[in-house]
Amino acid sequence: MLNEETICALSTAPGIGAIALVRMTGPESLRIAQSVFSKDISTAATSKAIHGWIMESDQRIDDVLLTVFRGPNSFTGEDTVEIACHGSIFIQSEILRLLTDAGARLARGGEFTMRAFMNGKMDLSQAEAIGDLIASESAAAHRQAVHQMRGGFSKEINGLRDRLIHFAALVELELDFAEEDVEFANREQFRSLLVEILGVVERLKASFKLGNVLKSGVPVAILGAPNAGKSTLLNALLNEERAIVSDIAGTTRDTIEEHITIDGVRFNFIDTAGIRDTRDTIESIGIGRAIEKARSASVILLIFDATSTHYDSFLNFKEYLLRETGNDKHVIVLANKTDDTHFDDGVFNRHFAGEEQLLKISAKHGTHIEQLKQSLRNAIDLGKVHSGETIVTNARHHAALTKASEALTDVLQGMDSGLTGDFLAIDIRRTLHHLGEITGNVSPDDLLNHIFSSFCIGK
Repeated sequence: MLNEETICALSTAPGIGAIALVRMTGPESLRIAQSVFSKDISTAATSKAIHGWIMESDQRIDDVLLTVFRGPNSFTGEDTVEIACHGSIFIQSEILRLLTDAGARLARGGEFTMRAFMNGKMDLSQAEAIGDLIASESAAAHRQAVHQMRGGFSKEINGLRDRLIHFAALVELELDFAEEDVEFANREQFRSLLVEILGVVERLKASFKLGNVLKSGVPVAILGAPNAGKSTLLNALLNEERAIVSDIAGTTRDTIEEHITIDGVRFNFIDTAGIRDTRDTIESIGIGRAIEKARSASVILLIFDATSTHYDSFLNFKEYLLRETGNDKHVIVLANKTDDTHFDDGVFNRHFAGEEQLLKISAKHGTHIEQLKQSLRNAIDLGKVHSGETIVTNARHHAALTKASEALTDVLQGMDSGLTGDFLAIDIRRTLHHLGEITGNVSPDDLLNHIFSSFCIGK
């Protein structure tokens, strides 16, 4: 049914614009397009735009460029037509109405890309990378999406499957000769292969921590006591007055979230309520939310007033925060208000000499904010990104790799326990199944519908 219907959709963002693009694909695309277009397209060369009019009987609807992409040399693998029209909402809706009246139906989310997958134009991980590419908001996320869309990840996974399939076939063959008690698969070579594949799978699994950060942004929590300068720091980082700044302690009662991109990496900043003992119910809720947000952060900016904070109280405060939020955070300590006349640099240096990752700043005047941005950038190791190494950015892929790792471990443990080939074959098939889930070699319909339904209409 998927390839029997012709579908159409607006592929550009809804709303008024200079130009809009209407896309149609399926077996009736050329016939339907011809029925509404002023010029003959029967001999139109693929990928060449034709200038003409969209017509309803003798009435001209719009002056357009129509491009024909003949299957299988198209994005979907089917005959496809794209109509570039003027960006009037009325014109867009009229063209879609004419196409549906002529026999097309409106496409569902992701249906064009789903057809490309079903017609073998790309595998499932490449199809998902298209969605990631559209959603990318930083250079690093864009770079990873392009790498995956070009098949870098698929090639690595398929290479693992192909090597495993060879030995799996030999193990399966042994089952046909069980009575002769023969081994076609050399167990030592098989073990070496399994250990190698498991190592690659574990490396890909581990890369998800970085990949998820690149895709979604690095969560950074700004923590400190009331009036330490948290909101002023957020405004300085954003270079705009985003958070309310006041000398009154406890002004920030809830979390404020904003993001910026530093050297191609997105950082999601969370300005939190000042942390202190308080009987104010609303402020207490804000402090609780601050701690909760900090638990999910990768980086903590711990800011304090350098003019009034004693080292012992600072250490107690820092230990409390790390105890509450977890010791797995990258912590950058910020001594704020160093521009204040009450700040004594010599005394401060003597007391805080042993504090690592400390940066003296003035959030109010923007002093050393650029150095802070560089410290944030250095907190994320992008060596793997720049080297072109495959990094997993998709939670579904990570889950499949986790299951594949468990199955591979079971195979190795089975070999150590002396299990026969019929039992080993079960876990080998599990491994192949979970690796195949990544590229779409094993794809239940409900999984495909879930994946492609998250795409925008017209893609």
